[in-house]
Amino acid sequence: MSSVVTDEQDLPPLAPPAPGGGLFEVFRQRYLLKTLVKNTLQSSYQGTFLGWLWSYVQPGIRFAIYYFLFQVMMARGGEDLPNFAIHMVCGMVMVHFFTEAFSGGTQSLLRSRRLLSKLPMPKALFPVAKTIVALWHTFPMLVILVVIDVLVGWRPDMVGIGAGLLGFAILLPLGLALAMFFSILNVFWRDFGKLIGTITQLVTFSVPMIYPFTFITAHGETWTQAYLLNPVAEAVLLMQRCFWVGSTHDPAGFTERHMPSDLWERGFVMLAVSLLMLALATLWFKKYEARVVERL
Repeated sequence: MSSVVTDEQDLPPLAPPAPGGGLFEVFRQRYLLKTLVKNTLQSSYQGTFLGWLWSYVQPGIRFAIYYFLFQVMMARGGEDLPNFAIHMVCGMVMVHFFTEAFSGGTQSLLRSRRLLSKLPMPKALFPVAKTIVALWHTFPMLVILVVIDVLVGWRPDMVGIGAGLLGFAILLPLGLALAMFFSILNVFWRDFGKLIGTITQLVTFSVPMIYPFTFITAHGETWTQAYLLNPVAEAVLLMQRCFWVGSTHDPAGFTERHMPSDLWERGFVMLAVSLLMLALATLWFKKYEARVVERL
């Protein structure tokens, strides 16, 4: 496999970036984006025997660990929470995508300082490439989830499929927005790179993954409404509506008991908020990207 891009000879001819081009400039130079994504993916498995199959082996092992620990050893689930391992993996898929896009994008400019100091490249290219790589790494986890779900009796429905798509639609612009915003901050103040590691660890516990949503509702309406302000929690619930609810013996009943009554309304509000955050992050990025090379 080819190694990660490290110098000018590895890249196709570059067109000078338009001043303040932002995301538009990134997709105007799609060939460069494709090259960076391809080389990043290849370098991830360089020198390994299984290569890209590790993308399936690692999440498969993680699912087995979750199943054994929570559903077998701790006896989570039962009649009220059947297929609790599916419940958890739905959260794992969304959390993995968000945290990889967020943390990888935050570090992307700092880790690409050599390229940025040599070549006239659109700076937003790097957080965008990291977000695409995170999406690519999430796909095998999604395949494993679908296969296991089918084996336990998943009955897909169009409403559930739509919920899963809406969950990803929320996290994609949100992860990119935060990556763009914090990648600039990380160039000026390296402390933010350390802070992001702590934040991404907290994400796991801020969504209904290792515990059901009813655990939150049991603490009262005020706490529940505050909890649902987290767009990642909303995305996890939408994914669970897609895969977990459809694997139960009473999808309608489980939707009523384990999902917010305004799941869809909140989903579209969160999508609008994520898109707004991406627009604001783009403006922020365009304002400071000219100073990135100087600070690096």
